[in-house]
Amino acid sequence: MLREDGRLDIDTVLADLEDYRPRRRGWTWRTPLEETRVGPFTYRQIAEPQEEGIPLPAASRSFDGIDPQPECVITTEIASGRFEDDLRRMRMAAWHGADHLMVIRTAGQSHFDGLIEGTPEGVGGIPITRKQIRATRKALDFIEDEVGRPLNFHSYVSGVAGPEIGVLFAEEGVNGAHQDPQYNVLYRNVNMIRSFVDAAVAKKLMTWAQILQIDGAHNANATAREAWKVMPELLVQHAINTQYSEEVGMPKDLIGLSTVPPTAPPAPAITMDLPYAVALRELFADCQMRAQMNTRYIESDTREATVTHVLNLLISRLTSVDVQSTITPDEGRNVPWHHFNVAAVDTAKQALLGMDGILDMVELKKDGPLADKKREIIERAVLFLEEILEVGGYFEAVARGYFVDSGYYPERNGDGIARDPEGGIAADSVVPRDSDYLAPVCEHFGYNALKVDEGDRACQEIGGCTLCDPDKIVYIDELDPEDNVHARLQENASLRDSDRIKPEVEWLGDGWLTMHMMLPAAEEIAYYAALQIAERLGLMDAEVIHTGVMQPAEGTYVEIKGRVDFDIDTSQLVIPEKEELLSEDEIREAVKKEPMTVVAATVGEDEHSVGMREIIDIKHGGLEKFGIECVYLGTSVPVDKAIDAAIETNASGILISTIITHADVHRKNMQRLEQLAREKGIRERVTLIAGGTQVTDDLARSAGLDAGFGRGTTGHDVASALVRAREEGSAGE
Repeated sequence: MLREDGRLDIDTVLADLEDYRPRRRGWTWRTPLEETRVGPFTYRQIAEPQEEGIPLPAASRSFDGIDPQPECVITTEIASGRFEDDLRRMRMAAWHGADHLMVIRTAGQSHFDGLIEGTPEGVGGIPITRKQIRATRKALDFIEDEVGRPLNFHSYVSGVAGPEIGVLFAEEGVNGAHQDPQYNVLYRNVNMIRSFVDAAVAKKLMTWAQILQIDGAHNANATAREAWKVMPELLVQHAINTQYSEEVGMPKDLIGLSTVPPTAPPAPAITMDLPYAVALRELFADCQMRAQMNTRYIESDTREATVTHVLNLLISRLTSVDVQSTITPDEGRNVPWHHFNVAAVDTAKQALLGMDGILDMVELKKDGPLADKKREIIERAVLFLEEILEVGGYFEAVARGYFVDSGYYPERNGDGIARDPEGGIAADSVVPRDSDYLAPVCEHFGYNALKVDEGDRACQEIGGCTLCDPDKIVYIDELDPEDNVHARLQENASLRDSDRIKPEVEWLGDGWLTMHMMLPAAEEIAYYAALQIAERLGLMDAEVIHTGVMQPAEGTYVEIKGRVDFDIDTSQLVIPEKEELLSEDEIREAVKKEPMTVVAATVGEDEHSVGMREIIDIKHGGLEKFGIECVYLGTSVPVDKAIDAAIETNASGILISTIITHADVHRKNMQRLEQLAREKGIRERVTLIAGGTQVTDDLARSAGLDAGFGRGTTGHDVASALVRAREEGSAGE
C-alpha cells in the first residue's frame, strides 16, 4: 500500500514480477452522476469522485477544497525514456485527476519485427516490453487503490510486430491502445498488405481483451503542411479504420476516434474547428471520441500552448468527448517534464469544470455558417472516398499520394505521402497459412487447423494458450547487464534511500532546473546574455529554451534550463515550526474577557481593498466574527495616519495591507510603520501585522513587525496572532 507522505517504492514494484497477474482486463469508464451538488455548486457533467487527490489551486482557499471530476476520462501522455520515472509521474497525474496513463513508445519500435525484452532506456519514449508493461500495470494497481478509482494503461499496437504486441497487451492487462493500419503505411512505411493483415490479427486480440482502440488519423493534422485543409481526409481515414475494425469483429463501443482541432490562433480557430468537430460526431455517433490537443502549431511559449489547449477543450464541451487527452504545455520544447504533465491535466479539469453544463445555456445553430461548413466538409469527404473507389481502392490512392496532401479536397498540392503497395518495410512477408497452421493463441484472425465446436476454445486441444492460462507465459527479465532498470536505480540510490534531494524535471535526481528572467536587450543579445548569467550562477549545460520579445529594443523575456551537481540534505534544513492556532472559542473568550480594537488600512498609494476586507469582515469569517472591533481606514492610507488612528482609538493592533511591490515599497511601508510606532511611543503596546501577496512572516519580522501573512491567510490566522501576541506581551520584541 502507498502512503500519501511516502514515495512510490520502485523496488516493491519490481519484486516478484514473474508472478504478477493483472487484476482485470479491459477499459474502464468513469461513472457519470446525475445533476449533483458538490460543496456550494451544482454540476451537470461530473463523475463519481476519487478518494484521494489534489484539487485545483483556487479550491483549497475559496471553495472548501472541493475536487469534482469531469465525466470524461482524462489522459496524460508520458515519454521520459525511463519507465521507473514514468511511474512516479503517473502517480502525480492520477492525484490531479488523470485516469488514462499513456506512455509514448520509443522511436523506431514500429520497425522492430519482434518483442523487446528487459527494460532498456528509451529514446523518444519508453521501450514497450513485457517487464515494462507488467511493472507499470502493477504500480497502477497500487496507485488506483490509493486514489480510489480504476486507472487505464495505454500504449501502441502498431508496427511490424503489431500482432505480437497485441498478444502481449492482451496477456498483461493493457487497457487502451492505438491501432490503425494507415498509421503504419503513411508514417512508418510498413508494407500496405502486411499492415492490414497484421491489423486484423491485432484488432481481434484487442476485442477479446476489451482494449479500447484509438486510431491515428490525427497524425495528418500534425504532418500536413497546411493542417486545416485536411479535414475531409481525416473523416475518410476515420471511416476506413472504423469500418475495417467492425469487419474484423470489434464492437463500436471499443472503437475510439482520435480527433484534433485542425487550427490554432491566430487563425479563427473556433470558426474553423467547430464545424469539423460537429461533422465528425454526426458521422461517427456510435463510436468513442478521444479529443486530443493541437500540437501542430505549438512553439516554445507555454502560455500560448495553454490557451490553445483551453480553446480545444471548448470544442469538447460544445460537442462531446469520451476521452479528453492532454498535451504538456512544453510540447514545442520536446522535453516531457513532470510538472507540465500535471499542468496539462489541471488545465483540462479546470476548463471542463468551468464549462460544465454550457449546452444547457447555449445551443449550436442548426442553420447558418456552422451547418453550411459542416455539410461542406462532409460532402468533400464523400467525394474523396468516391474517388478512392474509382481509382481502384485505398492502396492505389496512397500510391498516388492522395493522403496528407495539403490541398483542400478536391484541390491537390502534390505534397501528399506516396507509398508503393509492393514496397515498404516487410514487403512480400505475407504468405498463405499452411493447412496444418496452428495459431499461437485461441483468439486469432483467419484460418486455424484446430477444429473448434461452437462455444469451445481452439487452445483446449493443446492444453490452453497464454490468454487462457497465464502461467504459460514465458517471463524474461533483464538481458543487458548494463542497460537495465536495476543499473539505473543504483545510479541514484543515494537519493532514493536517503534524505537527500536534487532538482528534477524528468528523472529522479537529474539535477535540472529552470529559470526565467527579463533582460533589457534585443532578442539575440538577451539570448547570449542569459547563457552567461546561467554560467555565472553555476548552472551547467545551460540552454535557452524560450525567448519572448517584449519590444525589439526594450526587452526580451528569456527562459533557461541548466543543471546543478549538488544535492540538499533535508535532515539538516532548519524549518520553523508552524504556530498552532488558538481555537475559535479560545479567541472569542479572550476578546470577550478583554475587548480588542485594531486599526486596518491599505497603506501607501495602494487601492487594493479585497484582501483586507476578507481578513476583517464578518461576512468572510474575519476578525469581526470573533468580537474584535475593526476600524477600517480604507485604501491609499498614509502610514502615519494608521499610527494616529491607533492612538486615538487606543487600539492594540495595527494591520496594514501592502500589495504593490514596485521599488520595494511594501518593505518600506513595513519599516515606516515600525519606525513611527516607536517615535510615537506606542510600539510596546501595539501588535504590528502586515499582509500582502508578496509578504512573508520572515520579511515582516525583518522589517521590525510582529508578524506577516501572505496568500491564503484567513481571519482566523490573524485573530490568533493578535490574541497570542497580547497574552504573551510580545509586541515590540
